[in-house]
Amino acid sequence: TWFSATAVLPELRASLGMSPAAATWLTNAVQAGFVVGALASSLLSLSDIMPITRLMAWASVAAGVFNAVALLEPGAASVIAARFATGAALALVYPPSVKFVSTWFRQARGLALGVMVGALALGSALPYLMRGVGAGPDWQLVLVGSSVACVIAALLFGFVLSEGPHPYARTKVDPRHFGAILRNRPVMLANIGYFGHCWEIYAMWGWIMAYAAAAQLAGLSVGNPAILAFAAIAMGAPASVAAGKMADHFGRCNIAALCAATSGVAALLIGVTFGGPAWAFLVVAIIWGAVIIADSAQYTAAVTELADQTLVGSTVAFQMGVGFGITMITVWLLPVLAEMLGSWRWSFLILLPGPVLGAWAMLTLKKLPEAEFLAGGRR
Repeated sequence: TWFSATAVLPELRASLGMSPAAATWLTNAVQAGFVVGALASSLLSLSDIMPITRLMAWASVAAGVFNAVALLEPGAASVIAARFATGAALALVYPPSVKFVSTWFRQARGLALGVMVGALALGSALPYLMRGVGAGPDWQLVLVGSSVACVIAALLFGFVLSEGPHPYARTKVDPRHFGAILRNRPVMLANIGYFGHCWEIYAMWGWIMAYAAAAQLAGLSVGNPAILAFAAIAMGAPASVAAGKMADHFGRCNIAALCAATSGVAALLIGVTFGGPAWAFLVVAIIWGAVIIADSAQYTAAVTELADQTLVGSTVAFQMGVGFGITMITVWLLPVLAEMLGSWRWSFLILLPGPVLGAWAMLTLKKLPEAEFLAGGRR
């Protein structure tokens, strides 16, 4: 649902008569909606005062409905507003799902959240697969497929899934909770790591298809850019699971920092291989797609272990709200930079500070005594 409009951006833009600048907001509006929804949820402690599965079920229905608005072709402004509402609804699904999974796992939480984030990566990649294989340029089919997926998720949340044997205590709405989150230094270091991760990931996910298409126009044979984008993003699914398992055994900070550092190297090498050979470009893209998401669950798992246990839902919502706000900057900035440079080739270098910051934050967190709470003492 998140990238359903991005995956068919050229066709949707033509259908709605949007300018290139306005079309960028088909992606950024989702980010903006998610930010507003997540921060509002954090301030109101929604996932700490409401049954999680009920909240996620209704939010999934809302996301599916808003996602389908573009099928009516009501005009550019209405579609952008609907994309904003889609993002706000998703903010009541993704952060609460972290708390939901945590109620089932005290041990192996890194692996469990890695599986969840892996599912996120696979779901984010699916619109590209629909475009590249099944739907082609039929943007309506992509939107229908992603909205149906939301309804299926709502049915699972509403009628199949339930909280695990380790539920968190409920709390009450209190504006002072927000200050408690900000004053928790270990939590904020994990958050800073996540913020660096967010600087990089959605810009890469959102523009890797355009980047591959530009490389192809420059003479590099990369095949179908949509399929390449799917493969790169989907590779994050097994990578997230593997990183989660390794983090539970070798340390949450260690694995997150390693993934961030590797991702930074890939952000550099993708530009080096832009001119070929094609196999090197493909290898770097796939590796980058794997490691760029592999550390994500570990920042969030760290927050569930370090936060006030009555504010886990609010703390995760805060982390994601701010983090996704940061994604808006680079999602907007990347095509602007490519236009300024006259080529996409070196545009991804703007993402490099993100993984550098992420690695630094986790290695700093590792030195704190509170890091003993991470992964059963495995820092």
